[in-house]
Amino acid sequence: MASITQDMRYRLSLIRFAEKYGVSKTAIKYKTNRQYIYRWKRRYDGTIESLRDRSRRPHHHPNQHTPEEIKLIQDMRRRNPHSGLVVFWVKLMQRGYKRSIPGLYRFLKKQGILAQKLPNPKYIPKPYEQMKYPGQRIQVDVKFVPACCLVNNAKGKKFYQYTAIDEYSRWRYVEAF
Repeated sequence: MASITQDMRYRLSLIRFAEKYGVSKTAIKYKTNRQYIYRWKRRYDGTIESLRDRSRRPHHHPNQHTPEEIKLIQDMRRRNPHSGLVVFWVKLMQRGYKRSIPGLYRFLKKQGILAQKLPNPKYIPKPYEQMKYPGQRIQVDVKFVPACCLVNNAKGKKFYQYTAIDEYSRWRYVEAF
């Protein structure tokens, strides 16, 4: 990297002052502790890049997956690319996997090997059969008639409206029962 940060410049000036006047005077002037100065003096190898911040990310975790578990997961995913998380986990458990579902999910997500979703099948509409004569196909519909639509002596009774439509002639017949 070509950029030099303010922290890197600060550390360089701190080291140069410490070489000239000593660590104790440097600690007083820069309002820091001696251990900090010794740490950067130890790390400094003459290049400005050695004063750059390093990653704080841990190198390993005590509960990370073992190489055997990783191989088992990768082999199973190769054989079952479309299995959902729980089904996949159960298949792994049958082969000796001992970890939880969330742990497996985090590992699969980190590795980028989550289940591949199958594409939806293309919809193919059925061809509409044209009618050749009246009465060949009839559509029937039944509706409840609400009380607010009833008048005179029909009030207090229940009515259903039956509608029949002939698809060939579009002739409609409506009756209430």
